[in-house]
Amino acid sequence: MRELQEEILTLDEVEALRLTDIEGLDQESASQKMGVARITYLKIIHSAHKKVARALIYGKSIQMKGGDIIMPNLDGTGPQGQGPMTGRGAGRGMGRGQNAQGPRAGGSAECTCPSCGEKVAHTRGVPCSQTKCPKCDTPMRGVFCK
Repeated sequence: MRELQEEILTLDEVEALRLTDIEGLDQESASQKMGVARITYLKIIHSAHKKVARALIYGKSIQMKGGDIIMPNLDGTGPQGQGPMTGRGAGRGMGRGQNAQGPRAGGSAECTCPSCGEKVAHTRGVPCSQTKCPKCDTPMRGVFCK
């Protein structure tokens, strides 16, 4: 895998794929759920489909980047908060203001600057992309297990 070229999907591209190709939502519903304009959603989903196609056709790996990753359970619940203990505070003991336990699956321990490589400790509950690099003021990115 280390020798493969890779296609990098942003998390908004992954979410657009999930909403369209797994949940079966139409463009209008998916764009509303993502909180973006329909034309923006169309650009995101087009980019995602193109990257996935290139990965399949040319044998590239796919990597997801762009913030904390909260993946749904295999039954489709999770980020939507459907049912107990399925993420985003819907389960017992995970509501707002209560002690949610650490970053969810895929959370990072540190934020890294994509420009200068500076690393800072991740602040729980704050996406790395909302943290600015102390050296060059660039939005940080999460560091994930490989």
